[in-house]
Amino acid sequence: MSPSRSILLVGEGNFSFSASVSQFETDTSVTATCLQHQEEALRQEGAATNIKTIKDSGGVVLFEVDCTKLKECASLQGRVFDRVVFNFPHCGRKSGVKKNRNLLKNFFLSCVQVLSENGEVHVSLCNGQGGTPADQPKREWHNSWQVAAMAAEAHLILSDVHAFESEKYQSYKCTGYRSQDKGFHVGKGLVHVFTRSLPYTPAQILKVEEAVEGDKVQYNIPAELSDYIFRGFLCPGSVHPVRLVQDFLLKGLAEKWSVSMTTETIPFLLTAKQLQACCRDVDSAHCYWVQLLQKDLNCDTQTSSDKEKDLDSQGDTGDTLSATCATSENRVRNKGAECLRSACSLDVDPEGESGLYVLRPSLLPQMEELLTKKELIKKAGSHEEDEGNNKSVEGHKTDGSFGGCNGVTSLLFGISGLVFRNVPVNLWALPAFHELLLRGVFPSQCEPIKLLGERLEPMLAPYGVSLVTEQGGLRLTAQPVGLVGRVSASNASDNIVSVTVSLNLDLLAVPLFSLPDWRLLWSHDPRFLQHFTLCSSPGKPFRPFSLFPEHFSFDISFWTGPTWEERKFHAVIREASRGTVEHIKLIDTFSHPDLSQTSYCYRLIYHSHTHALSHTQALQFHKDLESLLTSRLEVTIR
Repeated sequence: MSPSRSILLVGEGNFSFSASVSQFETDTSVTATCLQHQEEALRQEGAATNIKTIKDSGGVVLFEVDCTKLKECASLQGRVFDRVVFNFPHCGRKSGVKKNRNLLKNFFLSCVQVLSENGEVHVSLCNGQGGTPADQPKREWHNSWQVAAMAAEAHLILSDVHAFESEKYQSYKCTGYRSQDKGFHVGKGLVHVFTRSLPYTPAQILKVEEAVEGDKVQYNIPAELSDYIFRGFLCPGSVHPVRLVQDFLLKGLAEKWSVSMTTETIPFLLTAKQLQACCRDVDSAHCYWVQLLQKDLNCDTQTSSDKEKDLDSQGDTGDTLSATCATSENRVRNKGAECLRSACSLDVDPEGESGLYVLRPSLLPQMEELLTKKELIKKAGSHEEDEGNNKSVEGHKTDGSFGGCNGVTSLLFGISGLVFRNVPVNLWALPAFHELLLRGVFPSQCEPIKLLGERLEPMLAPYGVSLVTEQGGLRLTAQPVGLVGRVSASNASDNIVSVTVSLNLDLLAVPLFSLPDWRLLWSHDPRFLQHFTLCSSPGKPFRPFSLFPEHFSFDISFWTGPTWEERKFHAVIREASRGTVEHIKLIDTFSHPDLSQTSYCYRLIYHSHTHALSHTQALQFHKDLESLLTSRLEVTIR
């Protein structure tokens, strides 16, 4: 505890704990309170001596203070405390768990009114009462005091649980068991430490202006995606886990190949033609299709929004092209460049789709355009020719610009940024994530897929990532998140192979840093990044700042018309719940035989590792969902 910090102790009996704190923590200001009037409190053994100890240490003792109505205490008006302590609360006599839950809830709602912004609330409970996994043995949840859920009602999160150190406060004598001068069994007691949660960020529609294929366009980002835009996780110098994962991967790959990351600004928006040309593996039903608000033709200037998006669209700038990157003859170099540009291009111009736009579901189209625009391979070759062919690279002799054989270094071009997928709500289904895309060309006899696999496997296997061979490449998976990346190859003429590596940095961050939930990556709470400021290397598990958050389940039933789209239903859920719904299950359907209506019943699971989520808050989100469904999708709630 830093100097000059203040402690408020409530529900004291004989004031022995407050006296111990006054003596043990000499750098704190102690205010000790009890519910009883002074005469009754002084009847307890040792109370008078303890009160004198507190006052002699500069502390304050207050009587007749109701811990559920702290704001009403005149002596506490205008004061805030760095720590509020409630040891072994109990309603008295043979009160049941429901009464004690209400006591806790009302205490939490009261104490936040006198708690400093970064203050802590300490609640000590007997083993088993709290209802968290820290209790051993753990009671059934319905038979516990549900301390974390009660604190969430006051927007508090459980940040720590540790043993009650009775030996530390040797003069402490616990009293109040069933309203008697008897103590509780505190030997295995636990101290639950609560801190404030940030408020939920309201969903909003963001207006974005950027240049797409030379045209300046304006459009709205869907409300459910508003919290994913312009976050700057991949900025140079960032300690965000997605940046740390990217740096970790690039550093490992750079031991075998030179890697050059683009610094070009790329738009969020693609045309339908771009999508069809390069993203054949992406289901168009899982794309966010966008209607433009405005379009100005032939605009070559960068918009202000484009400049802002440098935060998200740029990753590590990587190594600059140098003479040691690659060597080649013109014929091989030109064919390699052609392979890089056309590996996944199709001359498709879908009829009627020339005016449609989509939020990029992949960085492949931008990779194709950047390679064509900058002619990176040609520049690398020209630079190499200036230095002369067959240079030595890190002790390995090159024998061609695309290397990769016999220990020869090759060149990988990379791009990273945010991509969007309009996928159903699921625990590991991400509507937005950061993709790292790498492209290189190799002689086919080098078996580049095998080489990349041999480099990636020792890097990622210690974190539970498996590489599975599939037709034409590799699939990277991890439990419990599922698919985290792919390595694919496309053959070209003259035994040249173009290899593309696509990695989901967000899902990779989960096993590399032992995150319990990918949604933590988008937390605004500064405590999240503080962990990675101190520990930036993968391997050390992340310690959550919100422990044991509760799950809440609600059902919703409604009638729909003939044009029901479940995809829109999931989008509304993300918006209304602020991203707290992690699972949706269809329970029942019924189609009316006479009306063109179908009834659906879904079960929604609300859960949050980033904010305090109480039953009251989850229910409010559920009511907001009902309102949005009625107004947006024109359903009839049952």
